[in-house]
Amino acid sequence: MSHVVSRPSFLAARKGWAVGLVAAMIGLSLAASPAIAQNAAPAAAPANAAPPSAPASTPAAPPAGADAAATPPAADAPADAAPDTRGLDQEVQGLKKDVVDLNRDLFVLEEELLFPANTQVAVFLSMDVGDFFALDSVQLKIDQKEVINYLYTPREVEALLRGGVHRLYLGNLKVGKHELVAFFSGKGPNDRDYKRGANLSFEKGIGAKYLELKINDRQRKQQPEFEIKDWE
Repeated sequence: MSHVVSRPSFLAARKGWAVGLVAAMIGLSLAASPAIAQNAAPAAAPANAAPPSAPASTPAAPPAGADAAATPPAADAPADAAPDTRGLDQEVQGLKKDVVDLNRDLFVLEEELLFPANTQVAVFLSMDVGDFFALDSVQLKIDQKEVINYLYTPREVEALLRGGVHRLYLGNLKVGKHELVAFFSGKGPNDRDYKRGANLSFEKGIGAKYLELKINDRQRKQQPEFEIKDWE
């Protein structure tokens, strides 16, 4: 029975044979290298050496010190091959520190350019205890215009309960009277949905203006309390 082999299958098989043949040749050459090197060592003996007393079929053994002199100790090779990279590592760490410092300086410069002190207004948020209110989000309006609606993560709320202060908003306002309204959303007593608001009328003068939203627990009423503090 005759078998018909397609051209792609034949080419693939031929390619496989070629690859196998090359691999076999490389393996043979690597296996033969030690033998060639071993056979070449006796030929390097001095020409005026005395003929061996043994029969001609038995090759003379090379001098004991010849191989030791020709072949360097194996233990020295790894030490020479491994370069000392401690100095390079120190330079890399120094460059990383310079990049971090430069990034911080650029961030400060950007804020100074975008929010100059004479028009700057910043709003911060802090929490106390948090037994009667679990914060979820805060919405800010200045002069009846929404400026931010921030959703807090559980990790951020935990940081606030440990005494952290979050800069919620940074913007610009012209000199004069303004009104800030804040809406707080979250879980209140008995794990019920809770939303409350607080407002503050303030006057922006020459220089930066700082306001703080404070969430406190009122133990007597067992209710959360929300207030806005003006840092004059």
